[in-house]
Amino acid sequence: MIRIKEHPILGKIEKGRLVKFIYNGQVMEGFDGEPIAAALKAAGILINHYTEKRQEPRGMFCAIGRCTDCIMIVDSKSNVRTCITKLNEGMVVETQYGAGRNKEDFNREEI
Repeated sequence: MIRIKEHPILGKIEKGRLVKFIYNGQVMEGFDGEPIAAALKAAGILINHYTEKRQEPRGMFCAIGRCTDCIMIVDSKSNVRTCITKLNEGMVVETQYGAGRNKEDFNREEI
């Protein structure tokens, strides 16, 4: 298990209590207050979204909130930068497809 212990923007990440959250319909665990992307990475999840035009997978890149490679749908809100958004109990995190549409609509479009 690999965990990010210090973040260039958020500073030292104190390990909070273990909390449950939902990722693509699956119950997962992470530490309260750690970046969502860090909790996902520790669980082996490396893809956060797929690009609009080419439908290419993207994952955490800069980890400081400057790029958009880590964007996901969090609690029904699209384009959340998960590298700087802190995990909380009960969050619902979903892979984002393009501009935040559902996977079925995204896959039906032509490239």
